[in-house]
Amino acid sequence: MNMTTEAVVMEAPGQLSVTRLGLSAPSDDDVVVETEWSGISTGTERLLWTGRMPNFPGMGYPLVPGYESVGVVRYAGSQSGRTVGERVFVPGASCYQGARGLFGGAASRLVAAGQRVVPLGDGIEEQGVLLALAATAYHALAAEHARPPDLIVGHGVLGRLLARLALADGAPPPTVWELDPGRRDGDGRYPVAHPDDDPRVDYHSVYDVSGDSGLLDTLIGRLGRGGEIVLAGFYSEPLSFAFPAAFARELRLRVAAEWRPQDLQAVQRLLHSGQFSLDGLISHRQPFTSADEAYRTAFDDPACLKMILDWRPSL
Repeated sequence: MNMTTEAVVMEAPGQLSVTRLGLSAPSDDDVVVETEWSGISTGTERLLWTGRMPNFPGMGYPLVPGYESVGVVRYAGSQSGRTVGERVFVPGASCYQGARGLFGGAASRLVAAGQRVVPLGDGIEEQGVLLALAATAYHALAAEHARPPDLIVGHGVLGRLLARLALADGAPPPTVWELDPGRRDGDGRYPVAHPDDDPRVDYHSVYDVSGDSGLLDTLIGRLGRGGEIVLAGFYSEPLSFAFPAAFARELRLRVAAEWRPQDLQAVQRLLHSGQFSLDGLISHRQPFTSADEAYRTAFDDPACLKMILDWRPSL
């Protein structure tokens, strides 16, 4: 088996190329997956691109980004629990020679533990790249004592997934705030508005996916007494707020962590039951050979909801 791969490599902030790298040899617990599609995260990967990602273990350049990959198992180790020919979701990999795997999914061939990849079953193809975001949204909504959102801040992919999952669970339609007029489209099941056009100041449960670390005081001012703000995005800057307004409302503040395997399994059940859909969320596609253009479009074009790289010509 060819144990090299074409991979997106960020050499340094703002510097990206498609490079051939060597791969680690798979163990009996591993699978080798040939990638069909990978998604570009406009949250986490933008921080890697700009150099603003907080320093944590494994951080450093050069690196292979990406944690939203879909592909086909071409080798399955005897202890991997997977089968050759399965289409699977791969939430990143660390298998490269000459580059860090952070998060390691943007490559034509991946080596990962069999227990880490997720079989997709019938009917899920390129939309499978959205499973990590959908599981992130589900995790925020499914926390113990969580209230369904009556306000969602941000109408990108994560905000839309939160709204769809809340409706799938039978919750009343939430209001969604969005500053960009090009993103105020919806499917008609919930209202999308500029915050200045919304006079309401008694929200009970606000889910913020904007990533704007300076927004807390505004959100607190829209809460009713005992209201909760859920931070479901990713924030690269410190967050702060004025205490008196929070004190008066007996504010609750919750941080939603990353998804867990059970969240992804729950999302798959909803998809297969027809209660939940990923339709209409992938707006842009590029071949992996145009990765530099694809990343710039994903980060800079507000019309781009979700960009995916197509790796199939490399197989």
